[in-house]
Amino acid sequence: MTLPRDYRGQTCALARSMEIVGERWTLLILRDAFYGVRRFGEFAAHLGVPRAVLTDRLTTLTDAGVLERRPGTGTGRREVYGLTPKGVALWPAVRALTAWGEEFHPADGGPRRVFLHAGDEAPLDAGGRCTGCGTAVPVADVVVAPGPGLAPATPDDDPVTAALARPHRLLRPLLRPPLTTAPPGRPTRGPQR
Repeated sequence: MTLPRDYRGQTCALARSMEIVGERWTLLILRDAFYGVRRFGEFAAHLGVPRAVLTDRLTTLTDAGVLERRPGTGTGRREVYGLTPKGVALWPAVRALTAWGEEFHPADGGPRRVFLHAGDEAPLDAGGRCTGCGTAVPVADVVVAPGPGLAPATPDDDPVTAALARPHRLLRPLLRPPLTTAPPGRPTRGPQR
C-alpha cells in the first residue's frame, strides 16, 4: 500500500512542511543543493537515488517553490536546479539535522564533512555560530570542508564526491559545465571540472 503524500487531519505547520520535505531522499537532495549540486545527473550519481524517485522529488520541490529549474549552459538540454529564497530558508533545519546526527549517531572516525565560517575558517557550532568570532553565520558564508571521517578519494568517486574532497562555499555551483562544445547530436567527451 502506498502512503499518501499528505497528512490528512493534521493542520499544523509541521505537517504542511513534511508534505514538501518529508519524503525519503528529499532532505539529501536539499543538502546537495546547498553544496552546489545543480544538474539532475549529478544528484543521481552522488545520491544513488533511482531516477524516477529523483524526478518525483525534484518536481515536488520545484512545484513548492523550494527549487527553481532553469536552462543551464553547455550543450544539449541541460537544465539546472537552484535553491530559491524559500529553499535557502531551510538551511537552519538542514544544519540542525546534520548536527543532531553527528551528536547522536556519529560516524566512525568523526564527521565526513564539517562546516566552517568563510570569514575566519573557524568551525560552526551546532547552532550555526562561528566558534572563532561568535557570529551567527549566514548560509552564503558557510564553507563545507572534508572532516576527519571522510574516506580517502578513489578513482571510482562520482564527480560530486570528488569535488567535496576540497573546501567549498555553500550555494555556489560545485561543478562547472563542460568547457568544450560539440556539434549538435555529438556528445561532449572528457571529465567535468
